[in-house]
Amino acid sequence: MKIDNHYLPKCHLKRWESSPKKVWVYSTLVSHENVPLWKERDIKGIAYRKYLYTRIVPEGLSDEIETFFDKEYETPAEEAIQKVVSNARLTPSDWKTLIRFLAVQRVRTPARLLELLQHWEKTFQNLLDNTLQEAAHQLESAKAEGVSLQEKKSLIPEYFPPVNVKIESDPVKKSAVLKAETVTGRGMWIFAIRHLLKTADVLHQHKWTVLSPPDGMRWFTSDDPVIQLNFHNQKYNFLGGWGSAGTEILLPISPQHLLYTQIGNKRPPLRGTRISLDRAQMINRFIAEHAHRMIFASKPDTSVKQYRPREVDSERFSDEESQWKEWHNNQTNAERKLME
Repeated sequence: MKIDNHYLPKCHLKRWESSPKKVWVYSTLVSHENVPLWKERDIKGIAYRKYLYTRIVPEGLSDEIETFFDKEYETPAEEAIQKVVSNARLTPSDWKTLIRFLAVQRVRTPARLLELLQHWEKTFQNLLDNTLQEAAHQLESAKAEGVSLQEKKSLIPEYFPPVNVKIESDPVKKSAVLKAETVTGRGMWIFAIRHLLKTADVLHQHKWTVLSPPDGMRWFTSDDPVIQLNFHNQKYNFLGGWGSAGTEILLPISPQHLLYTQIGNKRPPLRGTRISLDRAQMINRFIAEHAHRMIFASKPDTSVKQYRPREVDSERFSDEESQWKEWHNNQTNAERKLME
């Protein structure tokens, strides 16, 4: 059972090794101002959370999602990333593997989880209401057809978290109320990851390249490394979509290689193009600003402090760590209560 779930795989972070199996880390939130700006840490001890992807099933706990990531995305990407780093020829299959790796890195980070939780808080009630209305129609249809509910196709898709459904009858009014309860947490996130990865084929329709920084400069990376950038008239945001015209999608592959596309651009720069200093500095700014809690580099970079001043807040730091410590128990208890 894999309980230490790394949301940044070794095949990504090891490209920024500062010494064997170590990388320099800049934290965007710290508990005290005396914490060093940069600290060299073991790769195996960073960018993970316990039970981050653990799935609750009737038989107990499952780590199938972690295995899925490794088998379908991380292991195949190892060879393709090495080809990029060594400037070897890339086959169409290599490009496809790199794009799939980018897609999974976009959906699997804690930053993405928090983003979705905020979205569901605003929208999930309407989604559940609409689903219940459809379920009510299917109940009526089953009754009219004279078939059992078991013969009707389930409304709950694969990997959806547990749903507790109740029917409250009113014999006097000869009616019933259909109620449902679920948890918008880890289980919903795993379902969303599976769903989003099925829509990632659109990424293969774009023209991709690999960009390099000017001599003497390096890319760094972060705990939320895939950037979907909208940039227009010196204004920008990170709300671009996988199929939105004009959106630029970036993923640092190594300190010297950046996977890049601009949607709708049929003639991107040639692979290996060294871009201007101004543009490279802007990209590093985007990487730093888009980071959630950690920025990684092969050596301390003084520009990071300017791009992303860290926050010193002991209370917030402790609160976040406490929530992550309780993450597994809270999610497990909530889902098992529904399953019972």
